[in-house]
Amino acid sequence: MRRASAAAAGVVAAAMLLTGCAAVDLPLAGVWMGADRVPRALIRPCGDDSYRRPSLDGRAAGAQEGPVTTGWDVRLEKLSGDAWFPLFSPPADWRARHRGAQRLLPDHRYTLSFGHYVTGDSYNGVVEFTTEEIGRLKSGQVWADGRVMSLGEFEKLAEDSC
Repeated sequence: MRRASAAAAGVVAAAMLLTGCAAVDLPLAGVWMGADRVPRALIRPCGDDSYRRPSLDGRAAGAQEGPVTTGWDVRLEKLSGDAWFPLFSPPADWRARHRGAQRLLPDHRYTLSFGHYVTGDSYNGVVEFTTEEIGRLKSGQVWADGRVMSLGEFEKLAEDSC
């Protein structure tokens, strides 16, 4: 009986330890279609937090683990401040490495993300979307947290998430 109790306690402790170290995904990134019909991105870290390795990964719909066919990634570790930019043209000083076509592709699912990793307070800013979801957005609408909202609603969502 003691052996079973000790084993159960060990499993619970291990689970708590593992979940305590994982970064939580927060809705701190959004996308919208500009008036010029160019897709745009917004990265909004919490307060003055630094962040690292922003990226955009695009895969054919239904290929969850398939190859990234479009997007970019950044290897920088100490970025700061909000970033607004055309989706496929991240700020030049980020020195992004581009992959594949630099435009929205039909039947593709995208993930725009960045990370903030510190002991006990780690998070990822993430938005997932499809070409079709972004294409249906009207002027002033932002896609974040799996839904359409206004920029003001996104700002409140991001603030409340921090």
